[in-house]
Amino acid sequence: MSETPDSGVIELASKVFDMARRGDAEALASYVDAGVPANLTNDKGDSLVMLAAYHGHLDAVAALLERGADPNRVNDRGQTPIAGAVFKSEDEIVRLLLAHGADPEAGTPSAVDTARMFQKTHLLELFESR
Repeated sequence: MSETPDSGVIELASKVFDMARRGDAEALASYVDAGVPANLTNDKGDSLVMLAAYHGHLDAVAALLERGADPNRVNDRGQTPIAGAVFKSEDEIVRLLLAHGADPEAGTPSAVDTARMFQKTHLLELFESR
């Protein structure tokens, strides 16, 4: 039997997910430093890193990764933050995720598959050079 989360917990989680979508790196860092899990996921399995990466917020992604967020965490659809960054043409975020151990071959579609699909040869070259 699972417990229904407290409404205050749900409200806090929603606030933190919104910070990731908006790229509020300073606030995210403060909340994670205060105990919010760096790998918190929403009802779709999207992590804070996934949301920040997909929405193009380099500083927020960096703050989360520096606090132990998993760059390879897949969501419920099998997608990874690096594949989302490739899809959104966020090359700096792709490089940052790689520097923190992201696997460009993980997930479905992978970052490699996404780069091929959208003919992003510069990213394919980057993935091959690592």
